[in-house]
Amino acid sequence: MSRELEQRGFDVVSADSLANGLERLRAGAPACAVIDLRLGDGSGLDLVAAPQEARHGARSVILTGYGNIATAVAAVKLGAIDYLTKPADVEDIVAVLAGNDEARAESLVNSMSADRVRWEHIQRIYELCDRNVSETARRLSVHRRTLQRILAKHARR
Repeated sequence: MSRELEQRGFDVVSADSLANGLERLRAGAPACAVIDLRLGDGSGLDLVAAPQEARHGARSVILTGYGNIATAVAAVKLGAIDYLTKPADVEDIVAVLAGNDEARAESLVNSMSADRVRWEHIQRIYELCDRNVSETARRLSVHRRTLQRILAKHARR
């Protein structure tokens, strides 16, 4: 990702952890930040507001392989301008960082599958129930063990 962004004219500084990311942000205020949701020592959500605090008008994008509606909403509330699921195309990331909504809209033409919509709904209810499996199962009218098996699987595309 770093090489691809450098080839497109971005001055890239990378960090592999939450602590390293916060340290790099203190060293220099970036105009843009691409932040992975899952970091080795924490959540990328803890890093979303930092670029805005360091530089007015900074644009943050969350990139994740574990996308769900609850974390997407949380990221946007914290100041992210977009929430992209992996594998994300570098062109999509550049379009978001540049504020090119037309290019981004073209990439959104492919809608989610029914399985993916179901997964997103289950994840949203799970988050609303504070990650309580029993309460989520009651609300979804699903047996608790069945829900646990569903939650153990990765999100479907």
